[in-house]
Amino acid sequence: MPSGRVRWFDANKGYGFIQTGESTDDVFLPAAALPEGVKTLRKGAKVEYSVIDGRRGPQAMGVTLVASAPSLVKATRPKPDDMAAIVEDLIKLLDSAGNQLRRHRYPSPAESKKLATLLRAVADNFDVQE
Repeated sequence: MPSGRVRWFDANKGYGFIQTGESTDDVFLPAAALPEGVKTLRKGAKVEYSVIDGRRGPQAMGVTLVASAPSLVKATRPKPDDMAAIVEDLIKLLDSAGNQLRRHRYPSPAESKKLATLLRAVADNFDVQE
């Protein structure tokens, strides 16, 4: 059974490609070939599969997930103690913005941009896909 690594997979499009170590050609990976219950695959995940000749070249079928690629976001996220301090500072900024909104004024464009950037960064640290 050949093996390779997922080059990319887009669940919305319903397909992706597997990079094989043996040849330069990628193998087409349709969503229908994924194991039952698996909706998407992370880039770099190691898989084993069967190959059939499709209309446009080799196509994977009967894919088995051997090892999932490690999450770069999870590996680089801050320690919980550091994250607690970040969240507390963010609460202070949000409280200040809330007070301005109660006075019928939005924060300045510079403050709004800073707050939006911080909110996105904190959200990314909390939203880690397993």
